[in-house]
Amino acid sequence: MIEEGKALFLQIAESVEESIIDGSLAEESQAPSTNELAAFYRINPATAAKGITVLVDKGVLYKRRGIGMFVAPGARETLLKDRRASFPDRYLDPLIVEAHTIGLGADDLIRLIRERAATYTEGIGR
Repeated sequence: MIEEGKALFLQIAESVEESIIDGSLAEESQAPSTNELAAFYRINPATAAKGITVLVDKGVLYKRRGIGMFVAPGARETLLKDRRASFPDRYLDPLIVEAHTIGLGADDLIRLIRERAATYTEGIGR
């Protein structure tokens, strides 16, 4: 999971976010502790704690005193909303730049996206 060039604490936060989005970490369920994250990823517990703090600051996790961190109600929808908002910058802009570089226009892109999307809805594309 460790990516070069990206801060470890951000990678930890993204990993927990992904678990919330995919449903493996449900709302109101207990999140992994900083020590569990540190042991799993073989990192310093302070780094794991910094990643958890990012999620607390976003309102995705909250602390139950003496028990641990839990997924906040509405966390999944909050994360999906954030991801949808960043989708154009993160995925469409690079796609459009590359398409332009190789001589594909908007109509070409739309056609290719429709073709690919059809294979995924038919269960073929994964």
